Amino acid sequence: QVHLEESGGGSVQAGGSLRLSCAASGYMYGSYCMGWFRLGAKKVSGGVATIDSDGTTDYADSVKGRFTISQDNAKNTLYLQMNSLKPEDTAMYYCAQFGRPCITTTTPLDWDQGTQVTVSS
Repeated sequence: QVHLEESGGGSVQAGGSLRLSCAASGYMYGSYCMGWFRLGAKKVSGGVATIDSDGTTDYADSVKGRFTISQDNAKNTLYLQMNSLKPEDTAMYYCAQFGRPCITTTTPLDWDQGTQVTVSS
């Protein structure tokens, strides 16, 4: 059974930074497309960033240059470094396994509880 546990969410002022972590278990991590998507207050969801098994990354236009996705295969952990945060980044963030192709517009396949990020102006 796949289990993904996010951490690192919280409240921050605009311009601040947060680092999300996602500990994965239950499957061969490192062989799949992994990423983050978010669900905002208006229930609009979207892929934020993805990373493939070869390290290839993809980002939503709204976060390019501000967010960085990375992974540590030895620790089965996915990260999302978020800098220059804006109030519109406020959302529940979910770590997920994505389908193919490994890009942010591809449907997430498996996710867990998520972590809340709140950015105040």
